[in-house]
Amino acid sequence: MTGITRREFNALAAGVGVAALTELPRPALAAGPAKIVVIGGGPGGAAVANRLKSADATLDITLIEPKVKYTTCFYSNLYLGGFRTFKSITHDYEGVKKRGITVLTDTATGIDTTAKKVTLAKGPTLTYDRLVVAPGIDFKWDAIEGYSPEAAKIMPHAWQGGPQTWLLKEKLLALPDGGLVVMAVPQNPYRCPPGPYERACMIAHFLKTKKPKARLVLFDAKKTYSKQAVFEEAFNEYYKDIVEINLTNEIDDFSVIKVDAKTGVVTTKAGRTERAALANIIPPQKAGAIAASASLTEGDWCPVNPENFTSTKAKDVYVLGDAAIANEMPKSAYSAVSQAGVVSNDIIADLQGKPRTAGRFRNTCWSMLAPDNSAKIGGDYVPATKDGRAYLEIKDGFISKPDDSAELRRQVNEESADWYQTIIEDLFDEPSQQVTLPNFRNP
Repeated sequence: MTGITRREFNALAAGVGVAALTELPRPALAAGPAKIVVIGGGPGGAAVANRLKSADATLDITLIEPKVKYTTCFYSNLYLGGFRTFKSITHDYEGVKKRGITVLTDTATGIDTTAKKVTLAKGPTLTYDRLVVAPGIDFKWDAIEGYSPEAAKIMPHAWQGGPQTWLLKEKLLALPDGGLVVMAVPQNPYRCPPGPYERACMIAHFLKTKKPKARLVLFDAKKTYSKQAVFEEAFNEYYKDIVEINLTNEIDDFSVIKVDAKTGVVTTKAGRTERAALANIIPPQKAGAIAASASLTEGDWCPVNPENFTSTKAKDVYVLGDAAIANEMPKSAYSAVSQAGVVSNDIIADLQGKPRTAGRFRNTCWSMLAPDNSAKIGGDYVPATKDGRAYLEIKDGFISKPDDSAELRRQVNEESADWYQTIIEDLFDEPSQQVTLPNFRNP
């Protein structure tokens, strides 16, 4: 395939080569090996735990994750479209455990950053020398009248991988031909900026091939969106009579402000309503609940120092992934893994009392538009200062163009599949089960 190799991926995500990390002498603390606690077993949390263990096998690393198996939210849209099985995007932590990392299937309920302690729902209180907080997202349920965790069982968001992903697919399979699907997309920032539009393409592909009389109406709180030109091209070329996109403009605000899970009615701020046979409501988001309870947030998200993702609110605490304020760097799995490499380097240098250098970051987001047709966006990110404010600035950005050739789009699609396989092997030490499927009901 045309994607990066595992060696290249590891070197890139770490900010420096993995070999450079392993050459560092192990940290020496008076009380024995340093204790690292990582909250969250998604791409950021799993990656930082793995990289630290690779750097020094004697480190005492504990990863706290409530799920026994992790279903990736990234690439879940391909499951909805019929290009992956649910099994192929679901992974356990056995490979992480084999690396010598303690994995606790539990929920962090409290953090005392003064005493350096983490309280668990079921297990004992943990002490740490360095804490990494990667809790992902939570939802602002009260932002949409009538939406709640209970309503989400009828109108799934599927913006966290797992049961919600499965539920949305089951509802698509049960959709009557001629039924109306309604999607609600929030204002920035949220997890995976181009994700809703890839999902629109994948749902539209499903409808086109399985429910040809059904339609999809998307209500968007924004005026513009990521990779808009290539998505608009795809909607016009492949899904012209299936997808209707309603962007907020100077006259109409298409933010969804109210839903009724019993009747399926979705209401926008502009006053337009639709009765959905299936509603996919993606609500506004915020950092995972543990971040706010530990006073690591300002507003909805966690401020960090952009050179190393140390929290600006607490000493010896790092926040990475979707929960962090990364400025121009989007909330994505690729971003989280890149940040994890920088964080692990910084922790090693800090424990050893060696100079800590500002990290370099990278992101790429791929989106599948149609079979053998994917687009991408990304770039490098470096710490910068403007008007006395430190932030991450994009350098050497790139984006697919609407007039890219079919061959280039095919290559980008293969590159995307190759990356998923690489990251799964890297995070979970297991091969990805990549498949293209002829049917749509996949266990």
